[in-house]
Amino acid sequence: MTALEPDQPIHPRGSHPRAGVIRRHPVRAAALACLVSFAAFWVAQRLAHVSMVDLMVYRAEGETARDGGALYDMVATSARLPNTYPPFAALLFVPLTFFGVPVMRTLATAGNLVLLVAVVHLSLRLVGRPRRVPPLAATLALSALLVWCEPVWTTLRYGQINLLLAVLVLWDLTRRDGNRWAGIGIGIAAGIKLTPALFAVFLALAGAAHAARRLRSGAGWRAAWNPWLRQAAVATGTFGATALLSAVALPRDSHRFWTEIVFAADRVGEVEITANQSLRGTLARLLHTHDPGAAWLVLAGLAAVAGLALAAGALLRGERAWATLTCAATALLISPISWSHHWVWSVPMLILLGSEALRHSGTAAHRWWAVTGATGLLFCSFALWWVPHRWHQHEELHQNAGQMLLSAVYPLAGLTLLVLAAARLRRPVAAGPISEPAPRPEPRPEPMAGTSPGPTGSSGPSTPSTPSGPPRP
Repeated sequence: MTALEPDQPIHPRGSHPRAGVIRRHPVRAAALACLVSFAAFWVAQRLAHVSMVDLMVYRAEGETARDGGALYDMVATSARLPNTYPPFAALLFVPLTFFGVPVMRTLATAGNLVLLVAVVHLSLRLVGRPRRVPPLAATLALSALLVWCEPVWTTLRYGQINLLLAVLVLWDLTRRDGNRWAGIGIGIAAGIKLTPALFAVFLALAGAAHAARRLRSGAGWRAAWNPWLRQAAVATGTFGATALLSAVALPRDSHRFWTEIVFAADRVGEVEITANQSLRGTLARLLHTHDPGAAWLVLAGLAAVAGLALAAGALLRGERAWATLTCAATALLISPISWSHHWVWSVPMLILLGSEALRHSGTAAHRWWAVTGATGLLFCSFALWWVPHRWHQHEELHQNAGQMLLSAVYPLAGLTLLVLAAARLRRPVAAGPISEPAPRPEPRPEPMAGTSPGPTGSSGPSTPSTPSGPPRP
């Protein structure tokens, strides 16, 4: 990211000829780099003989829903994997049955690479970057690098839908607050996989806190209604619509999911395996047990309260990027199962940390770059796979201290993000806390329009003081 936004202008004299070409044609150079990186990634995946096993499960779900079979009795592939998603997901998977397996795998790989570019674009928009180069150049250049993160690699290896869910949520949270469609993306994502529903909770908490502030100031109930509450309501209504559609199309499966399957957390897989990068998985390995029981419930409860409070607090201060990614980290930490590929949120997390490094100077910038670099190495190192791990062998129950540390790298990264968010909230706000979740200004004809440093100088959306009008199968 430093190459994309240098602190000082680079003069042609004495510079390498290729650097001049990149400066004159940044989009073409970034597009070429992205094409080469994606091609190498595609070849590497083929050489690794990726199974795309989860994509095959999705196809089986779609076929079962189309043929009227029992969704939650089916198992797919030689691994005999069951369906764990809400029935709405199975309805969306029906089109997968229209293609042969080779074509489906090719389309899924190409589609996920396009979704990665969309995640990078929306993440840059969320943090208000770039400011000196064309947005498309920054998006393509960063996509060329971030495709090599382990969560992205594993998402494409299994043919997972994590990037799609991230795009739906980020699309929502980069809309203007008054946008009538804001909330639909979160509702659809929650209808496919329940975890994104936490974003609606976080928006509702921030909206309720703002409404309470307005009521204490003497404003009426009408004035207390705000865009965050509206977005949470739209997300909740959309999620309800997905459940209603499923109940109409698949009544038997819908009843069974909401009365039985939704409570069967262990149906997803073994809790202690290193692929489970949640607090529950970490605690199971630490305690050498299959089921950490009440200890995990207490830990997850504390993490949920702390994470949601930090996310809502950041949003109230106008720091939308920190609020969004704090909520994402919280969801990943408290979920019973967070497979390593669920951590595709590492992509916007790295972009946020890099943006903070660019915003600072001197020693502070060096510290932020150190944090960004360490986090990037962590997500690209595949360190969690350096420990003994074999399916159904329970080797993770016998880890030593070093192995436990390696198999907890993602939860540690998530907790570090929460600590950084808490440290930011302890700092005084230069311009005072946000007084109204006003709609964002309409886009202007310049890169990353509609975003600017927030009240504390953060790279979040600007909020004017006067209103102008959030498991793997």
